[in-house]
Formats: sequence, C-alpha cells, structure tokens
Amino acid sequence: MQGDKTIDERRANVHLAYGAGITIQFVKNIIIHNHFIQDFVVTPEGLIRDSVDHIGLRTVADGDGISIFGAENIWLDHLSMKKYSDGIIDAVEGSTGITISNCRWTDHVHVLLFGARDTTTVDDSMRITVIYNHFGKRLVQRMPRVRSGIVHVINNDYTHWEMYAIGSSHHATIISQSNRYIAPPRPEFKEVTHRNDAPEAEWRTWTWTSQGDLFKG
Repeated sequence: MQGDKTIDERRANVHLAYGAGITIQFVKNIIIHNHFIQDFVVTPEGLIRDSVDHIGLRTVADGDGISIFGAENIWLDHLSMKKYSDGIIDAVEGSTGITISNCRWTDHVHVLLFGARDTTTVDDSMRITVIYNHFGKRLVQRMPRVRSGIVHVINNDYTHWEMYAIGSSHHATIISQSNRYIAPPRPEFKEVTHRNDAPEAEWRTWTWTSQGDLFKG
C-alpha cells in the first residue's frame, strides 16, 4: 500500500477474507474505513506490485489482519474483524500517529499488539489512540498489549475476555479513560490488567493510569 490513500467503503458491503492480510509499511496518511475483515491466513512469499513500475518479492505473511510497520498517520475506523492466524492488528517498528476507532472485534486470541520486542527502542516514540471500540465475545487477550510508547485507551466497551484486557511487558505509558470493563463470570479470568510476570520492582516504574473507568462483573 502506498501513502496518502483512503479506502472508504461507506454505502457498500465489502468483505475481505481468506487472504494474506493488509500490510501498511513505511508509508504515511492512510485511512481504512467500513470493512468486514476476517479469516486471514498464513500465505507463502510471492511477487507483489508495490508501485506502478516495480514488482518486488514479498516474504511470508503471518496471518495478521492489519500489520502496521514503520508507518505514520493511520486511521482505522468502523472495521468488523475476527478469526486470524496471528493478531488482529499489530503496530511495530516505530509506527505512530495511529487512531483505531469504532471497530468491533470477536472470536480471536491475540487482538491488538503495539511493539514487537522488549529489546527495541524504536517503538518508544509510538503514539496510539484506541477509542469507541467494542471488544466482544470469545476474545482472549491483548486489548491491547503494549510494550512501549504512549497509548490512550478511551471510551471502549469490554464485554468479554478469557485471560486479560490490557497487558504490557515493558515500559509503556497506558492511559485508560472512561472504559467499561465487564469481566466474564468465571473468577479466574477477572484480570483486567496483566504485566506478563514482570517483577513488582519493575512494573511499579511503568506509567499506567485509570480515569473514570467502570469495572463490573
């Protein structure tokens, strides 16, 4: 996908499924709006046209729904997404200026991952907003999982999860504001935040804030 592109499917009924997923790599100013996206799978490498006059080799796709890699100024809005071989949305390698809004997710294990590795510093500059989304039935974890950068999670509805809602394994700044967290009925799965077994001496240095959140269940 080249930069400065909008894919807007209002007034249409567009379903994307059973393919390699969407990759937004090293570009700026992308809007994707109003799609049903599901069942993306691992696919082999192949030749991909990445400009009018160039075709290049693309490596194996790991089955993410949307992969944002070293990209800036991305808006993902009104997407309905479920069932992938890997994550629903991944943002890595310093991707920033990202807004994910008005989306609905169901039926998946790994939902949102921001930051690929604990050992990298390139993701410290990430700035991501997750707003007005519904985390629905049969989700398990990573809503999101954040390694570094600053992530604002605001006005989302969490109605189910099977492990945890928001997680981190590194020094991320997470601001959770005005979200509704409804835990599942089984008490062993009532963990809203998860620190991935980090020692207390470490996670106490992280900046996690909850303002106006509603916890139920």
